[in-house]
Amino acid sequence: QVQLVESGGGLEQPGGSLRLSCVFSGLTFADYRMSWYRQAPGLERELVATIDGYTYRTDYADSVMGRFAIWADDVKSTVYLRMNNLKPQDTAVYYCHAQYTRAIRGAVYWGQGTQVTVSP
Repeated sequence: QVQLVESGGGLEQPGGSLRLSCVFSGLTFADYRMSWYRQAPGLERELVATIDGYTYRTDYADSVMGRFAIWADDVKSTVYLRMNNLKPQDTAVYYCHAQYTRAIRGAVYWGQGTQVTVSP
């Protein structure tokens, strides 16, 4: 049974930094693409950053390029999202996401989300 548990959200001032963690279990990291999504009130959920478990290739949304970094520690079964130079528009619930990559329509799993609020 795949489980994703996020932590690390909170209240931060503009220009500050936060690090989110997603502890995963029940999956083999190399067989998955792990991502962070976010959803602000009234808006659709959007992809923030992705890391491929086999190649460790990363991709980012234009809005966070150069400010956010995603990486993984397979030994600790954790995917991280470092968020620097935070802006009020980064305020959202951040979700960890895992998709199985060994099949065309691989199974998808979501965490419960962690709130990030950027405000003076």
